[in-house]
Amino acid sequence: MNHLLIIGCGNMGGAMLAGWLAAGENPARFSVLDPALPDAPEGVALYRDAAEVPGTHDAVLLGFKPQQLAALALGLQDVTAARTVYSLLAGITVDQLAAAFPQGAGHVRVMPNLAARINKSPVILAQSGLDAEGCAAAFALFDTLGSAVWLEDEAQFDLVTALAGSGPGFVYRFIDALAGAASDLGLDDATAAHLALSTVEGAAALAAASDASPAILADRVASPGGMTREGLNVLDDGQTLRRLLARTLAATRDKGAALSQGS
Repeated sequence: MNHLLIIGCGNMGGAMLAGWLAAGENPARFSVLDPALPDAPEGVALYRDAAEVPGTHDAVLLGFKPQQLAALALGLQDVTAARTVYSLLAGITVDQLAAAFPQGAGHVRVMPNLAARINKSPVILAQSGLDAEGCAAAFALFDTLGSAVWLEDEAQFDLVTALAGSGPGFVYRFIDALAGAASDLGLDDATAAHLALSTVEGAAALAAASDASPAILADRVASPGGMTREGLNVLDDGQTLRRLLARTLAATRDKGAALSQGS
């Protein structure tokens, strides 16, 4: 890929663009089509209308809301024709992308998360129409943002999205709840928030660097009959935490399926 046109540069598209630039990519390799974006990073061309786009790009990244696909697709035929179409549209399948942009050179579902901004995001990919060279180019582009993974079974894409795409939202909620619980028990809000965030940051970094699984690491923290074990007993009772997260992921996954059906 020589030049990528980002169509709709909101939170996720903006995080990805920031990640590419932070990794040292030339800003001239990117342009943005977005009527509402106030400005683009220095060196990145910004267009307000598809008619303004000069056509020098060889791939596009769809970053608008999935509910807008039907309304926007017709006006984007010229800028997607004969180009690889990458899509961030949650719930929209590869077949739906191909139907919306039949002249595209290939169609790829892409699911990162906001950690793309700091090059720490998993990026899930599923494709149709790409040859080996196209797959390699796609992988190289998105692996820069963290760790790219090809998903062979697209039927699992909504579940993977719930885990790796929506997962940061659940982690942030856990951090907030951990701090809130400490506040409820008498710790001042600022100290609770600082300690909760620092604790999760350190624990995640250690888990990423360790050969041991998170389950083993948890047991290493918890000595028999100690304080940590008493707290884990609450979370582990009846698999309370695991069952709650299974419900959370299932609801998120099912929303993806609903979005693909226009719900």
